[in-house]
Amino acid sequence: MPNRLAASTSPYLLQHQHNPVDWWEWGPEALAAARERDLPIFLSIGYSACHWCHVMAHESFEDEATAQMLNAGFIAIKVDREERPDVDSIYMEATVALTGQGGWPMSVWLDHDARPFYAGTYFPPRPVHGMPAFQQVLQALSEAWQQRRTDITSAASRITQALADRAEVTAFQGIADEQTLQLAVQACQRDFDAQRGGFGTAPKFPPSMVLEFLLREAARADDAQALHMAEVTLTAMARGGMYDQLGGGFARYSVDADWVVPHFEKMLYDNALLIRVYAHWWRLTGDPLAERVVRDSIEFLEREMLTAQGAFAAALDADSEGGEGLFYAWTPEQVDRVLGPTDGPWACSLLEVTEHGTFEHGLSVLQLRADPTEWSRWQQVRERMLAVRAERPRPARDDKVVAAWNGLVIAALADAGGIFNEPHWVRLAESAATLLWRVHWGADGSVLARCSRDGVVGASGGVLEDYADLAEGLLALFQATGDVGLLTWAGELLDAVRERFTDQAGGFFDTPQDGEVLIRRPRDPADGAEPSGWLATSQASLTYAALTGDLEYRLLAERALAVVAELGPRAPRAVGTGLAAVSALVSGPLQVAVAVPDAAGVGSTGGLVGGELGRIARLGTSPGLVLACGRPDAMPLLAGRQPEGRAPMAFVCRGFVCDLPTRDPVILANQVSARAITG
Repeated sequence: MPNRLAASTSPYLLQHQHNPVDWWEWGPEALAAARERDLPIFLSIGYSACHWCHVMAHESFEDEATAQMLNAGFIAIKVDREERPDVDSIYMEATVALTGQGGWPMSVWLDHDARPFYAGTYFPPRPVHGMPAFQQVLQALSEAWQQRRTDITSAASRITQALADRAEVTAFQGIADEQTLQLAVQACQRDFDAQRGGFGTAPKFPPSMVLEFLLREAARADDAQALHMAEVTLTAMARGGMYDQLGGGFARYSVDADWVVPHFEKMLYDNALLIRVYAHWWRLTGDPLAERVVRDSIEFLEREMLTAQGAFAAALDADSEGGEGLFYAWTPEQVDRVLGPTDGPWACSLLEVTEHGTFEHGLSVLQLRADPTEWSRWQQVRERMLAVRAERPRPARDDKVVAAWNGLVIAALADAGGIFNEPHWVRLAESAATLLWRVHWGADGSVLARCSRDGVVGASGGVLEDYADLAEGLLALFQATGDVGLLTWAGELLDAVRERFTDQAGGFFDTPQDGEVLIRRPRDPADGAEPSGWLATSQASLTYAALTGDLEYRLLAERALAVVAELGPRAPRAVGTGLAAVSALVSGPLQVAVAVPDAAGVGSTGGLVGGELGRIARLGTSPGLVLACGRPDAMPLLAGRQPEGRAPMAFVCRGFVCDLPTRDPVILANQVSARAITG
């Protein structure tokens, strides 16, 4: 018989609906049950694509004896970290403080006030490598709760107070400027792996936000070293096993320093961020590898991540057939069976498929370390292998729609669509935005829901990153389509941030002031695997101010970016989004208005507006460049931009300095390059 999780909208929680564990969802009912039964709380946090979450579920949560111990001695709560990033961040901080490391599955034990007193990550079913068995931990903590309650509550009080002290709101000082950017590039150099690409050692995660910053600095300051670090890393990621050489799209991270073996889960946010970065790399250099990655990755998104409602699913699992990576890895025999005795060995050599294997059990992860000399042959081989792979048992898909991550995808598709003149990609972005408007924004138009599934909204309200990333996506989509309604909606999202998330010290809380009260209110300016809400808000606010002339939002961005002045020169990977925003701030950002006498003259092509002048502007390399196309009265940036005659005219400005208006695409191309404006 299914447990309480059967009513959830989270695919991760639904994976546990048939466990013998008497699971609760996070909420006041579970806390009340803990008090009523006088039991401690066992909080288990994970996500659907997490390999070790599956392992612990199979070993422990599906085990009747373990379930009996949990049900008798604890109130067991299961949380999807992707639905409740606020709950996850608080207890992850506690886990790291108590154990020195974090990760998922996360296992935390709480008192009746939801205060942590013990924590860990994965616990095995039997003692191994110095780790206690999960049942041993349960037995010890149950006895401690019954016999030494005072010790437990005292520990919980100390831990909670320590977390509160660390989270005390302070204002960051300083002004992020050009020197901040220069010092940050130097800091990146110190941590750069010149041989393999990336930063630091294994495991290596895609440094998407820092790469965007480095590309901007390469354009803005003609910084050859910044471009070198970005290109080496982008090339290494695209040619290694972390990139799906057959189907496109990136896995979560590489477990080794050479980008050979990935952790095979595919996350929507990684692919959104990387598509945008690779599009910007192509815009700056024209590298054909960059274009190939963008096109194949968007094809992957549309083929495997697009939901029936028109938005994009959260993730693909790492596992299939009960094992990690089996969908993606190959043996030489498998390749030969598909391709035959001639193409098989050729493909194995090309894709680094060896008898010994580069992964586990003689399997190899496909790599493409160099382009083949016979490109048409490779394309045919790829299509044949992809068709056979499609018949394998597929990794499960977490098909919930996360507002923040769809905002990142909207931005990527709108940007890439404009850069490569692909209206279809822009229409995909419009479809996702429509779903978010209809389902997540809701009837009252003031509160954003974080998740939905099958068109049904979840119970969790949006956190800061949802508002900020969606605003960023809408602003990018406005610049592609000229739909002023998107600009208006972005402004409403940012207004909500200013009213409900600001901390009165120049930054932002991750949760709204009217949200659920937790043991503390999270506030973190640092990027993680995705942009921090704080820095994403700064970036979206700066763009919104440049498009509308609203100086309040520029000032809000400048105050919030003070954290980058402090952290950028010594920890650039923690504030890559903010450094990219500062690069735009130092550059103006450049404002481009393409004015036309009437709507018909904009030159709309299936979702893209602005005609030839709009296309040229979208290829501009000036960091943070903003574009508005339409009638002179359509929105603030176009106000007073009356073209002479019937032909569209481009006006390029930065701050209070403008170039002469032009209809000449060659002149405009020079004006929108990173350092061309003269005033």
